[in-house]
Amino acid sequence: MNAEKSLIPGAANSEGSKSYVARFQDRLAEAHFSDFLNTRIKLSSLGVGTFPGAADDVTDVAVAAIVAQALQSGINVIDTGAHYRYGRAPRAVGAGIARAMAGGIRREEFFVLGKGGFLTYPEGRPEDPEAFFRDEIEAKGLGKGEDLARGVHCLSPEYLLWQLDQVRQQTGLETLDVFLVDQPEVHIPLIGKERMHQKLLAVFTALEEAVRAGKLRYYGISTFHACRVETDHPLFQSLTSLIGLAEKTAGQGNRHHLRVVQMPFNALMPEAYTRFSQVTGQGNIASTIQAAFQLKLTVMASHSLGKGLLAREEVPALQAAMPELANAAQRALQFVRSTPGVGTTLVGLSDPAHLADLLAVAQNLPLPKERYLTMYEKEQ
Repeated sequence: MNAEKSLIPGAANSEGSKSYVARFQDRLAEAHFSDFLNTRIKLSSLGVGTFPGAADDVTDVAVAAIVAQALQSGINVIDTGAHYRYGRAPRAVGAGIARAMAGGIRREEFFVLGKGGFLTYPEGRPEDPEAFFRDEIEAKGLGKGEDLARGVHCLSPEYLLWQLDQVRQQTGLETLDVFLVDQPEVHIPLIGKERMHQKLLAVFTALEEAVRAGKLRYYGISTFHACRVETDHPLFQSLTSLIGLAEKTAGQGNRHHLRVVQMPFNALMPEAYTRFSQVTGQGNIASTIQAAFQLKLTVMASHSLGKGLLAREEVPALQAAMPELANAAQRALQFVRSTPGVGTTLVGLSDPAHLADLLAVAQNLPLPKERYLTMYEKEQ
């Protein structure tokens, strides 16, 4: 109870985020921010991800510094996960948040996402993962063997809620703005899509209860393959099916809180924008990004630098279209950030020096749609 009382109260809201935008009106274009659906919460077009880096003290210090500087420089979206760097990433995020708030940033001004699903190994990957699952998860009533996929992912309400609480405690936040179920599609090869959806329904039910308890504001899913593959691929995820699960969870006449879908998107992985695979129920077939917009889901793009490849190697179409930017990394980020329908472009960072590219791109306007589309023409 005392730990809960010590958590920072509040969450991002319209008034706070508008105040945040005003802080940077002399340095950043207003177009750098956009509304999070109909909430009028302003989110930066670029956000800091905290997946990469070694599980050591040096990286903890670096990530904390990145988060603090980002929040104080016009980047108000921070993404972390319960299992990132063996559970160390959320603590580093918490340290960065504390530093930014000591510098005057208010809780209502920034937006934090957490993730759960993949197992958290606080002491590093165990020698005997099966024994770890048996002793630390099954014996504690957090999940059963049937909830485990590939030995690394647990899709049970109890475990996801435990991870939610872990992220809250480690970041120091009473309420997360969003909590994402990370890659539930990994269960499909083992149990099939229908059974996976049944498990997801139970998880969504638990997350709706967590919303009512004030532990989070919204929830969603993070994917790797599911939103990029062809419709007939076994791992394909229909957005309308997800919304159907959330509506069933909320109950008739009640509003669900499913609001975010995260997926890889970059110049080498453009399928979420170019592959028309989603039936929206509105008389058309759309790409995942277009369908999300129609269905009132916010898209947050991950893997925007292709695990660093796009920071090291130029894509000719991007280089030709954006000669004014300084390097390949900036052009790759500007490409994703300018994609119609992408709400926030997340960039995994563990080296404070790399934050400079993110902040440099933020100072530019997103590309006009016509200029953006020329990059696809040059690829053909």
